[in-house]
Amino acid sequence: MASNDGSLVKEAIMLLDKLSEGKQCLDDFIEDAAKDLQNMDAQHKKFILDVVSGCTEHKKLLDVVVNVFYGQNGRWLSRGDRSQFVIICYLITFVLDDIGLQRFSNIVKSQDIKKMHTFLNFFFKHLTTWIQEEWNNIYDAACVEEQWIGPLLRWRPNIDILMDQLALKMSCGNQVKKIPIKTTKPQEFCLTKPKPRPLPMPELIPQQEKCKPVPNSTYRAPKEMQIIKEIKQENHQKTKELLNEANMTQFRCGNPQKSERTRRVMFQIQKDLDSKLQFNSFQPSEPPSSNKTKNCPVKLNGAAILRQRALRNRKEEEELQRVERLTEGEGEDSSFVQWQKNMREMDLHEELAKIEQRRLEGRISHKEAAIARINIMESNQKASQLKKEETAQLMREYAEKRLQEEKELRDLVQQVAEGHKNSKMAKEKLHKFKQSIVREVSEQSQALLRQALEEAQAELSRKFQTILEIRAIESLPHIRVKYFDDTETAGHELLGEMSIVELKLRLAHLKEVEQTEQQKKREHILEVTHKKKELLLEEVELNNLHMRAMAQAAAIRKEKERKASVDLQQKVAQDKRVLAMQKKLEEKKQEQRRLEQIKSSKAKTAEKTTEQAGTRDKKTMTAEEICESMVKNLEQLIQRAF
Repeated sequence: MASNDGSLVKEAIMLLDKLSEGKQCLDDFIEDAAKDLQNMDAQHKKFILDVVSGCTEHKKLLDVVVNVFYGQNGRWLSRGDRSQFVIICYLITFVLDDIGLQRFSNIVKSQDIKKMHTFLNFFFKHLTTWIQEEWNNIYDAACVEEQWIGPLLRWRPNIDILMDQLALKMSCGNQVKKIPIKTTKPQEFCLTKPKPRPLPMPELIPQQEKCKPVPNSTYRAPKEMQIIKEIKQENHQKTKELLNEANMTQFRCGNPQKSERTRRVMFQIQKDLDSKLQFNSFQPSEPPSSNKTKNCPVKLNGAAILRQRALRNRKEEEELQRVERLTEGEGEDSSFVQWQKNMREMDLHEELAKIEQRRLEGRISHKEAAIARINIMESNQKASQLKKEETAQLMREYAEKRLQEEKELRDLVQQVAEGHKNSKMAKEKLHKFKQSIVREVSEQSQALLRQALEEAQAELSRKFQTILEIRAIESLPHIRVKYFDDTETAGHELLGEMSIVELKLRLAHLKEVEQTEQQKKREHILEVTHKKKELLLEEVELNNLHMRAMAQAAAIRKEKERKASVDLQQKVAQDKRVLAMQKKLEEKKQEQRRLEQIKSSKAKTAEKTTEQAGTRDKKTMTAEEICESMVKNLEQLIQRAF
């Protein structure tokens, strides 16, 4: 019998899983399940369907228990066992009086013993505490106490015996694993064979819809690839330019002293890194002063004022409803909510401590990187000093070589100057002959230009005279005399024909009538607007009173939050891990200061040595000065020769 009850519960678990996975109506699902279970015994089928429908009907009550159970024991439970716990909770709460303790014990023993023992212990441990409170929020408290809590408390001694049996089986199962005994299952004697199920009607084959045409964008290359290609080309060009510049100025790296601009950039980078490391700081920002709001008032229109009135009315109704609920006996936050709030505060404290620890770790790693950077700079300075000495030696050798070449070039220039003295006279004669030819050509061209100018001036004066004559003819007056009487009609013999004077009088009369109508409308509009303004002023006063009350409540609430945040900051600051990290950070800072002092002392000694070396080498010329003097000497020699 126990195995039979266990199989029925497993079948109910499968049906409940199908119902929760799909979105089918409960009645349709029960009908389909009854068709699938028509070969089963009527009592067994009724038991399965009643369990599934009861679990669905009382889903809210059962989810209250099962959700919290999974929240506390979800680490070693699987989501597939949820329906199993829902059915056990339904049987013990609603059906225990009907099925009896023996059958319920058989059902529990047919399932996993450890899971059943844990669930029953959890259920009866919290039955009269938060489970009863949550059920009271869903149904009436008197109904819950009479229908469910009372019967469960009467069954509590028998359930404790069942739990002791389960605990004993668990301990025995852990020590010695029993070999399962195979039992024979009786088969029912079937008198008549059941009729075969009729073949279902074939469903209509749905016609395939026409495929949508492929959009044109499928055959086009995306613009992003072209943009990426252009960016790559620009970056490649920039890298070539930077490489050429680096090759041209490769000896500048021998200068150990950094420029002022480089120091400013490094200081800015260091400042940005420090600001990035100071995340989630606990310094609360000051609230905005009230003077700003007074100096900058907000002007509200009529719709905004009416919206504020509706909001005020809705808040008043909500507060009245809350007070009515409290007078009727409804409680405030339960003990479970208070426990949940305390746990959240603890989690927040842990999270803030971890954030502060990560911030200090980041600053420590930053200081370690600064120390490593100082060591690397010292090694680079040594290498650059060696490179500078090698380049100075090469420049000296180059200067000596240029001096030798200058002597050879001076001798060659003297030889060339002697050969050019004879050709100087021939060049002067050729220059004088060319000047005479140019003078003759310029005189002839000036005569031709003078003649063309005289002809153009004569043509222009003739055209100007004809234009004056035409304008004089056009300026003669045309005398036109016309007499017109305003009181006479046009003489078209029409019925509504009027003279101009009569037409003006009628139009003036219509204009006066229209002005009187407009004046009446204007007075009516002014009266309506005046009433509306008075109504809006009253609403503004009420809204201001409401806003002042809300501001006072918000200030009190903000003060409480500020005190809570200060307490939390003090707790985080007193954490052992944070104190240890701060101590380590101070040690790293002291080490960095020590290395910087050593570096500054070395830099001062190096400056002194460079000054002494500069005073010694003032008399000796550098390679660049030698090259400039050589070029000047060559220019002077060439000028003297020519």
